[in-house]
Amino acid sequence: MAAYILRRLLLIIPTLIGIMLVNFALTQFVPGGPIEQIIARVQGEGDALRNITGGGNDAQLQTSEYAGARGIPPELLDRLEVQMGFAEIVCAPGYQGEPDLKAAECRKEKIGAVRRFFIMMGNYLRFDFGTSFFRSISVMDLVVEKMPVSITLGLWSTLIAYIVSIPLGIRKAVRNGTPFDTWTSGAIIIGYAIPAFLFAVLLMVLFAGGSYWQIFPLRGLTSENFDQLSLVGKIRDYLWHITLPVISITIASFATLTLLTKNSFLDEINKQYVMTARAKGLTERRVLYGHVFRNAMLIVIAGFPAMFLGVFFGSSILIETIFSLDGLGRLGFEATVQRDYPVIFGTLYVFGLLGLLVGILSDLMYVLVDPRIDFERRAG
Repeated sequence: MAAYILRRLLLIIPTLIGIMLVNFALTQFVPGGPIEQIIARVQGEGDALRNITGGGNDAQLQTSEYAGARGIPPELLDRLEVQMGFAEIVCAPGYQGEPDLKAAECRKEKIGAVRRFFIMMGNYLRFDFGTSFFRSISVMDLVVEKMPVSITLGLWSTLIAYIVSIPLGIRKAVRNGTPFDTWTSGAIIIGYAIPAFLFAVLLMVLFAGGSYWQIFPLRGLTSENFDQLSLVGKIRDYLWHITLPVISITIASFATLTLLTKNSFLDEINKQYVMTARAKGLTERRVLYGHVFRNAMLIVIAGFPAMFLGVFFGSSILIETIFSLDGLGRLGFEATVQRDYPVIFGTLYVFGLLGLLVGILSDLMYVLVDPRIDFERRAG
């Protein structure tokens, strides 16, 4: 098993490179890069240039409505291209000073897409994701800053879905065809059909001071006085804030996981070994949890990575926006709109790495549930 895990870990590197290569190639055909975004901002807002460059004494960096109307000076465009990694400063042989576009011996030289990709991947393999074009903060700091929100939504939603759906699916399998099975199926299908963002709005209207009750807070992950609260108070405040967004995300997860669990148990219950166990006089509970459970749960465990990543990275964008939660979903969306390439590719790299690691964790869970599975023998 150790050799299998080692091979899977080594495959992460070429897999990540492939993911990044495809997405990097696609961005080369998307119009409106970060330089164009800056030009559009300057033309529409006179002091945007000062916000981007951070000011300075250089007369060419001083901005006004007139400067915004006429666009960015070519010299500043050259400096922005160098700063963003689209070009580099090349100086003549023998030049002793610092590379500077103002020097007669130096010039700007474009960096090709292939070279930029290899430079980017070399930095990413060292977990150096650079700095955001528009926020003047490192990508790693941004990801770490937004991670608690996404971890909260993804982890709690997945945990609640499994805690509720697995027992419910088993119960539905045991009572297949009964009124209990019928009305619970109808309830979870209705929950699956309701969009998460629409259900979130409904919860806000009902329980967050919309038109009825002010039970839960409207926005944020914690209260303003969170630091002054006791440990118990912090836990209560945290749970109080995440209740509505977590329920909004989880509601659609019940249907798939519950029906998957039910069908898996029904398939195992009808097999020969279950009939044999019953013929030996074992109790129904012993048959169900001692024999059926281990085999039936394999397919449920196999769906864990996809479900976790789907909740963690997919459904959080709208929920974060509705509940004013500043997480990875909103960060990725805003970076895409702004063409903030370091944030786009940095978060993509982190998400891809987490997805591959969760896949390996899924295999380990397979072996934990059923020791008969031997990935090492299959790989050989």
